[in-house]
Amino acid sequence: MILRFPVLAGLVLGSGPAFGQQIYDIWATTWDRAQLFTYTNLSPNPINFVSPGAIGQADITVEETPLAQSMLGFGASLTDSSALILSNLKSQNSNNYWSILNTLFDPNDGADAAGFSYLRVPLGASDFSAKVYSFDDVSGDTSLSSFNINNAPSYLFSVINDIRGINPYLKVHIIPWSPPGWMKDSGTMNGGNFLSQYTTVYANYLLKSLQGFQSHGISVYAIGIQNEPENSNPTYPTCKISASQEAQIGSALRSLMNSNGFSSVRIIGYDHNWDDAAGYPVQLMDDASSAFSGVAFHCYAGNFTQQDSFHNAFPSKEIYFTECTGEYGSDWWSDIKWYMENIFIGSVTHSSKNGLMWNLALDGNGNPKLPGTSSCGTPCRPVVQVNSDGSFMYHQEFYSMAQAGKAILPRDVNGPFGQRLHLTIGGARAQGLIATAFVTGRVNPSDWNRYSLVVLNWDDSPNGSWNPTPIQTTIEFRGMQATYTFPVGVTTLWWYAPSTSLNASEKQEQEEGKKQGSEVPDGAKQKPFTAWVHADVNGERQQPVEVFFQ
Repeated sequence: MILRFPVLAGLVLGSGPAFGQQIYDIWATTWDRAQLFTYTNLSPNPINFVSPGAIGQADITVEETPLAQSMLGFGASLTDSSALILSNLKSQNSNNYWSILNTLFDPNDGADAAGFSYLRVPLGASDFSAKVYSFDDVSGDTSLSSFNINNAPSYLFSVINDIRGINPYLKVHIIPWSPPGWMKDSGTMNGGNFLSQYTTVYANYLLKSLQGFQSHGISVYAIGIQNEPENSNPTYPTCKISASQEAQIGSALRSLMNSNGFSSVRIIGYDHNWDDAAGYPVQLMDDASSAFSGVAFHCYAGNFTQQDSFHNAFPSKEIYFTECTGEYGSDWWSDIKWYMENIFIGSVTHSSKNGLMWNLALDGNGNPKLPGTSSCGTPCRPVVQVNSDGSFMYHQEFYSMAQAGKAILPRDVNGPFGQRLHLTIGGARAQGLIATAFVTGRVNPSDWNRYSLVVLNWDDSPNGSWNPTPIQTTIEFRGMQATYTFPVGVTTLWWYAPSTSLNASEKQEQEEGKKQGSEVPDGAKQKPFTAWVHADVNGERQQPVEVFFQ
């Protein structure tokens, strides 16, 4: 039976737990691996937001305004090596292949999956390719008549399209590790410097790369000019391109893209380490701001807080985090802490719209690599390790991203991704937690928004000696309070609440009410909406009631 009756939203939202926000859904990865991206549904005993009491050992206050950046997703790079490993697995054990892809990329709400939604793809060879190649290796071919996108292995495009079949939201970001060797002073893709005389030719080369991906049915979200443009290494494809050169290439490419049906594709600049955030990317925007949507950062030098140097200089430009790699032999829990602090909470808290690791898939020795490359002297660890017998395992990079990704995925089919909220952490044990928060809107504006927290409890040695200690924490939201004890590890949880878009006159009325000592309840001036309400009577759960909030 469905009952429908009008009530005053302000009264209902301010009443007991049956009508307030509730936390049902929790995902956790703990330091001891007792939980590995493990889902818990708290029904029929959710955590209720109630009238505030004393704060916990830590206290997280979620602020709904001002809203920060909208998120795009997490993921990794599909190198030639990663695509080869996965393609071989598809032939060897298709069930395991599809299991991996679904666990990595399924974005559906309720799926037991990470929902990776951002894929970076090298244009031509990288240090994880079978050989050195570009899409036009004919020296002096300034007309690019020998350009051939199919110099890339066919399995690269096949795996991308398999992933796209699982995740329709997938953002594909393409970027070269080097221009063709004949456009450089070294005469080879391995190391050297770009020659400015090829600026227009190279811009056309990048346009043809976009068209080549399009010919394989792949819509590209973003393109870069050069991976790590301040790095030259003679053992694998690399190239130094100055900020002024990249600006000129970007401006030429932007014009070509706008004239050839790619006006919506972003050009993302820099794609190198945090330590030069105030240098190269700032100069790039000074020289060619209109050509670039933003810049991307890597983790190999500097600190995530240096993203602020760029953001403060160009607050309207987008920030991406596009590469970091783990290495075999490191400590699992130490890596989880580092990744959350620096990338999946840290970089995001400092304006990044995404967070990516390096190789999506490799074997247990960090292979296959480009013959002769000096990169990854200690073998680079992939997100997922695929063994020669067809078995596989997910590494700490997966669990870190999966925890962060759950908080931002669309709640509805074709709904928006999460948008970051600001928060503060107080209490006696505040230093034991770092966190970020998001709100995810709905396709139907009358449906309640989802509010998510990603929390790292890294308090494993509170008194200087090893003693992983949970932290009892209060969560403050709209004048109400919930309590949860965060285990040492990463926890993602969420709750639902109606939208709180107030116009200026409504805000002024609230402020006047406060001054008169009669605060207008949050939501009292909200537009009418309906919602399902669960109630307990004498300890027994009742049938849900559809309530019309007026």
